[in-house]
Amino acid sequence: MDFSLSVEETAVRDWVRTFVQRELMPLEQEVLRRERAGEPGLTGEELHDLQAKARESGFWGVQTPESYGGMGLSAVMTALLEAELGRTFVPFYFGGAADNILFQASDEQQAEYLLPTIEGKRRSCFAITEPGAGSDAKAIRTTARKEGSEWVINGEKTFITGGNEADFAMVFAVTDPEKGAEGGVTCFLVDRDMGWRSEYIDTMGEWGPASLIFSDVRVPERQILGAEGNGFQLAMQWIGRGRYLLPARAIGSCERLLSMAIEHANTRETFGAPIAERQAIQWMIADSGVELEALRWLVLQAAWQVDAGMDSRHAQSMAKLYGGVRANEIVDRVMQIHGGMGYTRELPVERWYRELRLLRIYEGTDEIQRRTIARNLLKGHAKVGGVLG
Repeated sequence: MDFSLSVEETAVRDWVRTFVQRELMPLEQEVLRRERAGEPGLTGEELHDLQAKARESGFWGVQTPESYGGMGLSAVMTALLEAELGRTFVPFYFGGAADNILFQASDEQQAEYLLPTIEGKRRSCFAITEPGAGSDAKAIRTTARKEGSEWVINGEKTFITGGNEADFAMVFAVTDPEKGAEGGVTCFLVDRDMGWRSEYIDTMGEWGPASLIFSDVRVPERQILGAEGNGFQLAMQWIGRGRYLLPARAIGSCERLLSMAIEHANTRETFGAPIAERQAIQWMIADSGVELEALRWLVLQAAWQVDAGMDSRHAQSMAKLYGGVRANEIVDRVMQIHGGMGYTRELPVERWYRELRLLRIYEGTDEIQRRTIARNLLKGHAKVGGVLG
């Protein structure tokens, strides 16, 4: 069993680490200032320029197949890259990516949606969550009614990531109420100029999702992605595309936070001695260090299973659950170690405190992950001993 990285993997990891240190971390104070003023941390032009710099070094479409101009990196390598990006809260992501289900589009749809999205000329959003259908995706109520050669969509989607910026949406609607999720849900590619609108949702974090409103939005038959009635299967494929990547980014955040806590503990003095000499502080540091390492290996094992072609859903649920809970405990300890300064917006601890809280909610809440894990174990779909059992 070899836990070391190859020469190539180390080189890729180190390049991203250097990029984060040189290009992103110097922007942190300005990002904090803008966010305190209610402005975006990065402008669209700044993000584009940063992505262009990365592209010059070949970092474009990290998981996009090479046949589409991407890097086609493995799941393990992508997880390592996400951890490096997580070391900063600057809202950066590599360009050249597209939703995985868009690769199932027809040739005509790929030319109109997939390829421009990879090139950064178009922006998409995944629209399935509704006011009454969050974790239970089968409860969606948005409808699509056939009228001649067109479909008429009515309904509302909510908490849609990128919904305010997208120029087209992948919309999941009920096309056959009797079949429901079993063949009665269809995915449509719907351009914004076809008539839907978005409304910004203010949250405790800097993430700004949207509500999407569809009122008699008409789309032609050719806008169906995949086949009619195959929408729920596409949705599950999208949701399961890489749940391990969310806790992977949290690894980097927790590494940075724990490093901040260690530095502060070694320099902050109370009653004539550094607080690092206090057992209460030492235990917080120790627990955080152990939990961080456990999270790292849960994430990498899930990614390894993806690369091995195994059914990784159980491992991904475990990584997602553990990552959300432990990352929130770690940032809470780091804030406690920093005392009053940690609670201010002068340091990024408070910023991460709000950002990491989302990890326990989106793309499957803690409760949904526990439900999935328990069901797999109770029904024998997963072994107690895991892949080594």
